[in-house]
Amino acid sequence: MIHPIVFTWTGEAMSPASKRFAKDCDREFVIGEYYQLVTHEHRSDASHRHQFAWLHEAWMNLPEDIAYLYPTEDHLRKRALIEAGYYTETAVDAGTRAAALRVAAAVPALDEFAFAKVEGPIVLIRRAKSQSVRAMGAKQFYESKAAILAIIADMLSVSPEELRKRGEAS
Repeated sequence: MIHPIVFTWTGEAMSPASKRFAKDCDREFVIGEYYQLVTHEHRSDASHRHQFAWLHEAWMNLPEDIAYLYPTEDHLRKRALIEAGYYTETAVDAGTRAAALRVAAAVPALDEFAFAKVEGPIVLIRRAKSQSVRAMGAKQFYESKAAILAIIADMLSVSPEELRKRGEAS
């Protein structure tokens, strides 16, 4: 299936919202089979654009002593997502601390946005969760947006409200 199918609740069953969606159902589903329905929370495109406005403003104004760590806005956003706890983690047992340090040093070549942390012989590789509509529902998106706003504002020594306002002005 390429796109979501929109349904309406009739009080007894979910009914395709249009003839186009009904045709999609005929192609995709078998009568009498069971399927799981998952709700999808909508989120505001304006809120999504607003995040990238203040993110751009923040990236352009990073202090010189840390700006080199974030060559793009995506680097900044993804590092803040990781710091805020919005990441997936893979643990690699390298056997020794020395080997773990070598493995960690190779991580950026495999994924420039990943963060590697060494704990003894273990390498913890953290990758930021996607904030795409498909990956995050509205609630988690808004929570992650607020969390990274606070982290990045702190990096700039401004309040989250000030950073938000700067994004609105640009």
